[in-house]
Amino acid sequence: MLSYQHSYHAGNLADVHKHALLSCLLARMTAKDKPLVYMETHAGRGLYALDDPAALRTGEAQAGIVMAEAARWFAPDHPYAQVLSRTRERHGVMSYPGSPMVAALSLRPGDRMEMAELHPREHAALAEVMAPHGSRSHRRDGLEMALAITPPMPRRGVLLIDPSYEVKDDYLALPRLLEEVHRKWGVGVLALWYPVLESAHHRAMLGALAARDWPRLLHSEVRFGPARPGHRMQGSGMFIVNAPFGLQKEADRLAALFAGL
Repeated sequence: MLSYQHSYHAGNLADVHKHALLSCLLARMTAKDKPLVYMETHAGRGLYALDDPAALRTGEAQAGIVMAEAARWFAPDHPYAQVLSRTRERHGVMSYPGSPMVAALSLRPGDRMEMAELHPREHAALAEVMAPHGSRSHRRDGLEMALAITPPMPRRGVLLIDPSYEVKDDYLALPRLLEEVHRKWGVGVLALWYPVLESAHHRAMLGALAARDWPRLLHSEVRFGPARPGHRMQGSGMFIVNAPFGLQKEADRLAALFAGL
């Protein structure tokens, strides 16, 4: 399905959770003087405008990143705060980085990026905004790409799996995909994001994931109230295999912040 567009939801509390963890994950990985590859299965357009009519219509950014920054959740030297600052310096004060831009502004010369996005307009925007960063943007199914290009070169790297979950079968297919990618690429950092919705579709997926033995597993799930009346999202989760050492500290910090909402 190609109806989902993240412009309506950019900068919401789920993005704050996901991008804060991703920024810290990449900061820890780039601290070592070894090249890496970053891959993403559902990249979106990579860069968003918080004053876009779509974002203003939902108000999710106001309840998300705007609130978090006003509450000083992230010190100036926090990797997420640094990415936000660099994004605004380059693209304007109302710009917001999607996860491809978070990665692009976290990586170093010599690191690789491989992005998949199937939606034609989103892919066109992604290819344009990521071209200066040397990213390869594929207009293809991201889960197929993940299987096709793993194990990558260099072997050290990150795969972010971040679907819209419009297709309910994703919840059942993703544990199998994660297991297959891990079998092919045992050293890869595999990060699976999922929404916590009223329907609780994620529970069966988490049950299937829990039935497997994963190395250095980090599971971070936070809850929050609806951004507007009728909004079905109640939280955000990240399931990370081969999580870098020390990332749990940031996950615990975020959990405490979200618990205080």
